[in-house]
Amino acid sequence: MTLKDAALSVREKAYAPYSNFKVGAAIRSASGEVFAGCNVENVAYPEGTCAEAGAIAAMVAAGEQSLAEVYVVASSPQPVPPCGGCRQKLAEFGKRDVKVTLACVDGAELETTIGDLLPGAFDASHMADV
Repeated sequence: MTLKDAALSVREKAYAPYSNFKVGAAIRSASGEVFAGCNVENVAYPEGTCAEAGAIAAMVAAGEQSLAEVYVVASSPQPVPPCGGCRQKLAEFGKRDVKVTLACVDGAELETTIGDLLPGAFDASHMADV
């Protein structure tokens, strides 16, 4: 299954009764395995989970910790980027040059990288004295 197919498929399973904004994310780990996640809303909005975070959690739960590629899709007029928190989560598990494809359900796509999404990311090197 391609990342696009996995993201489109899992997007349909999103739980978004409040915003009706369904998002699907699929990631390929360094081993080539594909993991997917969808957004899961909660009536207490900050308590929801983003699609990217769900896909990363599935990857980590499977024992992997390195991203090789990311695909995010939503029903929006233009490709929607990950939120700030998810950008930091992607940077935690992927190198700056990891390809990230942002897509719309209608097929529009925009390719970028983790580094372009989050320049100046906070990383372990900032904690050298800890």
